[in-house]
Amino acid sequence: MIDSPKLTARQQQILELIQNTIASTGAPPTRAEIASELGFKSANAAEEHLQALARKGAIELVSGTSRGIRLKGSNRASRASSDSLSLTLPGLGQLSLPLIGRVAAGSPILAQEHVDRTYHLESSLFTEQPDYLLRVRGMSMRDAGIMDGDLLAVKSTTEVRNGQIVVARLGEDVTVKRLHQSGGRIELLPENPDYPVIVIDPEEPFEIEGRAVGLIRNTLMM
Repeated sequence: MIDSPKLTARQQQILELIQNTIASTGAPPTRAEIASELGFKSANAAEEHLQALARKGAIELVSGTSRGIRLKGSNRASRASSDSLSLTLPGLGQLSLPLIGRVAAGSPILAQEHVDRTYHLESSLFTEQPDYLLRVRGMSMRDAGIMDGDLLAVKSTTEVRNGQIVVARLGEDVTVKRLHQSGGRIELLPENPDYPVIVIDPEEPFEIEGRAVGLIRNTLMM
């Protein structure tokens, strides 16, 4: 068994800050945020410590983005089993949320056969408690900050308001879009001009499965 490289007290402090920031916000901190939190004179000082952590294999640095920090090895959120992932901090309320995979036509979205795994998350991540997570596929909601691979936290409900981001079932498909209702016309709006508006045909099977109440950035899963 190979021992993990020994970290200095300051490196351990930065590593814990990264872990806690990812758990609470869904994304790693910027260099400037690390510097501000730990009292460094500049972001360059934070960068030097990050480079040292990367050399020791505790993190991976991704160029081209201010939040390009990924946890590695045992520093990542640990998997309790092959179908369970824990992203929790001691002493805080916890939620067990199923991650919904492909949904079969005509079957309830929360049917057991649709559950890929279970995530254990801090309840403080959400202002309203979700019932499940849905992995986002595609970039149709890009301009709302919802990216391919993100986990959308969804509350199961049919009570939604105009302008809210919803999970809707259209025939055999489940999609995430912004709801727009005008008169008797229902539209599902993308947040990316490369994608078309979906106009609901009154004769087409359609129902609201829930509305978005939070987002887990995909950097947590790397």
